[in-house]
Amino acid sequence: MSEKNRDGKRTARERLAEERAKQKTAEKRRRVLIVGGAVVCVLALAAVGGVLAANAGKDKTDTAGPVTAPSGANGDDSLAIPVGKESAKSTLTVWEDFRCPACKSFEDAYRSTIHELTDAGQLKVEYHLATLIDGNMGGSGSLRAANAAACSQDAGKFTAYHDVLFENQPAETDDTYAKNSKLIELAGKVEGLDTGAFKKCVDDGAHDSWVAKSHQAFQGGGFSGTPTVLLNGKNIYQDQSMTPAKLKQLVQQADKA
Repeated sequence: MSEKNRDGKRTARERLAEERAKQKTAEKRRRVLIVGGAVVCVLALAAVGGVLAANAGKDKTDTAGPVTAPSGANGDDSLAIPVGKESAKSTLTVWEDFRCPACKSFEDAYRSTIHELTDAGQLKVEYHLATLIDGNMGGSGSLRAANAAACSQDAGKFTAYHDVLFENQPAETDDTYAKNSKLIELAGKVEGLDTGAFKKCVDDGAHDSWVAKSHQAFQGGGFSGTPTVLLNGKNIYQDQSMTPAKLKQLVQQADKA
């Protein structure tokens, strides 16, 4: 084989090796981005500790007033919004922030399964609302959206409005949900919710103090971030093997026991 041919083959091998190296680097970068996106709502204690102070005086966020729980709220200090039949043998406890991208990812993946199980009477869900992103990123969208969600519970429309808020979630850095007008606009996507009573509840911040107390419970719970998802007290969001199918299997097994 001529020296020229050997050089040509060597060059081709070198180019192939370079291309493979580039692909590995790109794949590694992609994995890092995925992991980074999944943990975007990790608790930043120093920032979260100042959430109420940071939002004081903005957009009627008076969290010092009387604590008014939404209709039907239960659990410790009436801080949980229940969905599903009380007789269900399994309980899913969910801590969420309506501005949290990881919460949206959880909802997008598990929403249909959770609805199926609650509709079948096999699972009850206790939703707890947090304002983690307001503290981390600034703004008041987490608080305003949580208050609006509590107002939707008063109207018996929590599940549908909760889903609408996550389906229409703005970018984490975009504090769109700080605008009551946007939250009222989204209520139009839920049949029967866009009423004068709902609008007044949202504009008055009727449940702001309740939301603040819920977030204080989140801070005191020792949780690492949102979402925090517990099935019968066990943290399943940290279980990397958990899938909607596995959740369904666990709940149905418990229902038959």
